[in-house]
Amino acid sequence: MGKIAVLLLNMGGPDSLDAIRPFLYNLFSDHDIVEIPRPIQKPVAFFISFFRAKKTRHYYELMGGKSPQREQTEAQARALQKILPENFIVKPAMRYWKPFIESAVKESIEEGAKAFVLLPMYPQYSKTTTGSSFNEFERVYKRLGLNLPVVKIHSYHNHPLYIRAMVERIKERVKEPEKYFFLFSAHSLPVKVIERGDPYKDQTEETVRLIMEHFPGVKYALGYQSKIGPVKWLEPETQRLLEEVIRAGHKRIVVVPVSFTCEHSETLYELDHQYGNLAKELGVEEYVRIPTLQDHPTYIALLKELVLDAQKGLEGQLSGLAHSQSIA
Repeated sequence: MGKIAVLLLNMGGPDSLDAIRPFLYNLFSDHDIVEIPRPIQKPVAFFISFFRAKKTRHYYELMGGKSPQREQTEAQARALQKILPENFIVKPAMRYWKPFIESAVKESIEEGAKAFVLLPMYPQYSKTTTGSSFNEFERVYKRLGLNLPVVKIHSYHNHPLYIRAMVERIKERVKEPEKYFFLFSAHSLPVKVIERGDPYKDQTEETVRLIMEHFPGVKYALGYQSKIGPVKWLEPETQRLLEEVIRAGHKRIVVVPVSFTCEHSETLYELDHQYGNLAKELGVEEYVRIPTLQDHPTYIALLKELVLDAQKGLEGQLSGLAHSQSIA
C-alpha cells in the first residue's frame, strides 16, 4: 500500500499573544461552528476577533502566553508514531492555527503518503469539531487534486480503551473516590445543533455513564462550559452546577474534563482558574481537576488500535471501494 498518513485533527490554539486575534478570526470564520450568514461571516468574524482578543489575552497571559495544545498534540503524534509500523506518518493537523490541516496534508504527500487516516482528538463527534475538520480536509483534498484513499474515524466515545484511559487518569489523582463528588465538564453547543441531529450530547452522556460504572456509589453530574452569544446552549452550565453542588454540602470535588484530550483555555483558565477560585471562595476543602489524557499510554494504545482498524478500510478501498469511507 505504501505510506499512510495519520492526521491528528485538533482545534489548535494561539502559540503567542500575537496569534490570539488571527486564531479567533479563523474560528469565527468557520460556518460549521458559528452560523453567521455566509456573505457577512468574515467581516463579522473580523470585528468579533478584534474585541474578543482583548478579553481573552488575559486568559493566555495566565497560561504562560500561549496555548499548550500544539505541543501536547505533537507529543501525542510522537507517542503514536513510536508504536505504529514504519509505513505510517503521524502529523498534527489543526483547524484554526498552525500547523494547519493543509500544511499537514502537503507535508504528508511530500513524504510519500499514498493514503490518509483522519483521527480526531475529539472523542465525541460533533459537526462543530470533528465535522468541521473533515470538511476542511475535503476542501484541501479537492484543491490539491488528490485521488487517494481516505478513512475517517468519527468517534470513539464508548471505546473500552478510551473509557479505561479516563478511569486510569482519574484513579491516578483520586485514591478514595467515594469521598468526592465527580463533576464532569464538556464543551457546550447551541441547542439547535443538537436538535438537528448532532450526536455530541448523547455520546458525551454515554461516556460519563461508562466511566462511572467503574466508580459505583459515587455521586456525579455533567455540566457544559464555554457558552458564547445569546442563543440557547446546552445546560446545565458547569459553573452554576458547581455552585449548586457545593451549596448542597459537597466539600470535595473532582472535576473531569470529558470532551478534551489536550489542555487549553477551557481547562487551564476556566476549570483551573475561574472555577477553582470560585470553589475556594465557596468553602470547598479539596478541588481536584483531572488532567486531560494527552499522551497517556492507554490513550495512545487506543489511537493505535483505531489506526490499525482504519488500515483495513484503506485496503478495502484499494480493492475497489469509493475514495472516502467512514468508520464509527
